[in-house]
Amino acid sequence: MANETVTAAVRFEAKTIHNVRMRIIPFVFLLYIISFLDRINIGFAALTMNKELAITSQQFGLVAGIFFLGYFLFEIPSNLLLHKLGARIWIARILITWGILAMLTGLVQSVDQLYAVRFLLGLAEAGYFPGIALYLTYWFRQRDQAQAIALFLTGIPVTSILGAPLSGFILDHVHWLSISSWRWLLILEGIPAVVGGVLTYFLLPSRPAEARFLSQEEKDWMEAVLASEEREKLANHKISALQALMNKRIWHLGLIGFTLNTGMYTMNFWMPKLVKSISTGHSNSLIGLLVMIPHLVGLPVMVMVSRSSDRQRERRFHAAIPAIVAGIALASLGATHSIFPTMLLLSFAALGIYSVYGPLYSLPGDFLTGFAAASGIALVSSLANLGGFAGPYATGWISQKTGSLYGGLAVAGVSLFASATLMLLLPRRLRRNPRENG
Repeated sequence: MANETVTAAVRFEAKTIHNVRMRIIPFVFLLYIISFLDRINIGFAALTMNKELAITSQQFGLVAGIFFLGYFLFEIPSNLLLHKLGARIWIARILITWGILAMLTGLVQSVDQLYAVRFLLGLAEAGYFPGIALYLTYWFRQRDQAQAIALFLTGIPVTSILGAPLSGFILDHVHWLSISSWRWLLILEGIPAVVGGVLTYFLLPSRPAEARFLSQEEKDWMEAVLASEEREKLANHKISALQALMNKRIWHLGLIGFTLNTGMYTMNFWMPKLVKSISTGHSNSLIGLLVMIPHLVGLPVMVMVSRSSDRQRERRFHAAIPAIVAGIALASLGATHSIFPTMLLLSFAALGIYSVYGPLYSLPGDFLTGFAAASGIALVSSLANLGGFAGPYATGWISQKTGSLYGGLAVAGVSLFASATLMLLLPRRLRRNPRENG
């Protein structure tokens, strides 16, 4: 009888988690595809935009990276507002404002205007990723978070799988009203954010208590389990939002994110130009299909690594080993100048980089809750997103000085080695040192 009761409880628990995963993850996953497309499609636009606006490699590096300065400045306030006002309202606001600015990017007439709009786009989108990372802690237990976050973040490779060929097609075929195709690329790919914002307001529940797809029994169980985890965290270490910003573990995680994103955004922003440079004579549509391949390889590996991380309750090696693989791949790109080995190395870079995100972003929720989680996750993301400025800008600067992309890609590879080292320097469990703020 006791065994039957335990079996029934396990089935109920699994069914509830499955229901939440199937209703929450696909929606935020779709929104993340939209957000990531609007920040990286400038890499495809550059294939024709740079010539029309006379943008140099160094200037394009700043165009790509300045987005993250705006993102950095408003990320922590944005996450605190999300926790206070509710996810549904605040995420809808983020989507609508960034969608409008993304479309305005297609109307710029000079590189200075492009700098300004890209900065404002980052300001508008600030808080979206850490907001969703925080939002997922409202729905998933710590033991389920790496996989939940990784499933959400599969939006990164999926964006390129879908967006790369779409962007290449638009560049080759959309010249309506005698307007440049790169302008249509930015305008058309900004529209889904506004639509997504409206849908978010009506469809996204802020907390389990608002979820119409859960029975009352399932709501009660979820709230009890999550409240129990929260009490455990508070009993072990009560950290305020301000203390979270001074916690050395948070800064350590932020530095890991910074070195990781330096590599990831360097790869994503510069891959179209790298592939085109060794595929002379090919159309932009074909370049888009080639760029899709590394992300297609990285997607299943990313999910498998996150599942293994959750199953083994281990984060450090699940993040460090993929980072090392990606670092070797990026640093080795300069040794080849033909298409097959380049695509092979880019595939290893992609699968390595993407595999780090699930284990890494499950760590702040291991010891933070409430406003402390809101501010701590936002600080990690803020520091990480500065890598989105540093990597692309450094690559553009090095390319301008050397006439080649390979030096910048090698620097990105070294940054990934640093990310792996920092990951291995973390304690095995962050909860053991919760009050370290120095």
